Amino acid sequence: MGKMEMSAKQPPQDANNICPAPPPLPGPATNCGRKGLFMMNGSQIRGYSCVSTATRDLWDSLFDGGYRADIAIKTDYGGIVYAHSNILGMASPVLRGMLKQAKGFGKKRSITIHGVPQDAVRVFIRFLYSSCYEKEEMKEYVLQLLVLSHAFVVPQLKQICEQHLEHGLLTIENVIDVLQLALLCDAPRLSLISHRMILSNFKSVSATEGWKAMKKSHPALEKELLESVIDEENMRKNKIRKSTERKIYLQLYEAMEALVHICRDGCRTIGPHDKDFKEDQAPCNYAACKGLELLIRHFAGCKLRVPGGCVHCKRMWQLLELHSRLCADSSLCRVPLCRNFKEKIRKQSKKDEIKWKMLVKKILRTKRIGGAPFFVSLNSISS
Repeated sequence: MGKMEMSAKQPPQDANNICPAPPPLPGPATNCGRKGLFMMNGSQIRGYSCVSTATRDLWDSLFDGGYRADIAIKTDYGGIVYAHSNILGMASPVLRGMLKQAKGFGKKRSITIHGVPQDAVRVFIRFLYSSCYEKEEMKEYVLQLLVLSHAFVVPQLKQICEQHLEHGLLTIENVIDVLQLALLCDAPRLSLISHRMILSNFKSVSATEGWKAMKKSHPALEKELLESVIDEENMRKNKIRKSTERKIYLQLYEAMEALVHICRDGCRTIGPHDKDFKEDQAPCNYAACKGLELLIRHFAGCKLRVPGGCVHCKRMWQLLELHSRLCADSSLCRVPLCRNFKEKIRKQSKKDEIKWKMLVKKILRTKRIGGAPFFVSLNSISS
């Protein structure tokens, strides 16, 4: 009694300072399952599960042993799989409707599932019991299980089949079959993935037996796929063309910058007449300077400098005119003939004017150089 009274008279703050030990974490479920057994999410049975492996093994045993099975499922070639109607009815609304209309022979009723192998039907029914499957069985019957899960409205199994196909079971050989089943089974993601694989590997896919069979049975689908291949090829060519054009516009931009740099600041051994060049001059940061320097030197000494007389000089004339169209203020510009070309632009034909404006706009859009002090802005180019 004395000890009890002493503990009762302890101040409450002391009691608050004594933290109770936390309860131990739940241990892993007893793993009584067979090796290689997988759950409906694709992971092996182990670790912390809300349903013990012993319970799952019990459901598997109920199916394998057929204890008091009251329904016979007839398959192709005279095969029979025995099951329990209560479990089938709870797992699938379609099977529930079939069971209501099932006719019996002896003490058992029977339903029929045709069109797939008996082993595939067995794997499917087993999944309805325990949500488990063998990895090798899934690999062999994934297409049949996809059809069964869709036909009998078992969304968990359907999702598993789609995941397995997406992450390894979809191949060049079966992609045509998978695409057709995905369209029939309302699996849009699987259909998209299959379609992309066909477009990426069309030459190999078109040589498979699946393509030949589809060509005979579904010519409309073959036509759609061929049109998709043509569209994909056109898109690829268009992408390459745009990429090539962008490179050209970037090169023209770099040439314009280098031209302003040479005429305003000077570069290495070439520049304005009042520029003093030093032996220890820092290297140039403009990649186009070297080529442009050679072009300018040729232009200065060429005897056929008139437009059309020399290919290199013609190129230089074009660069000078392009600069004049990009130049923001020709009165302050140190690039030769800039003001002259500004005057010439006013006398050009409308057709030539439109071509030059389109080129200038594309260069400005490509590099977005409208903010540079020596170049005009994109908004200033009238349409």
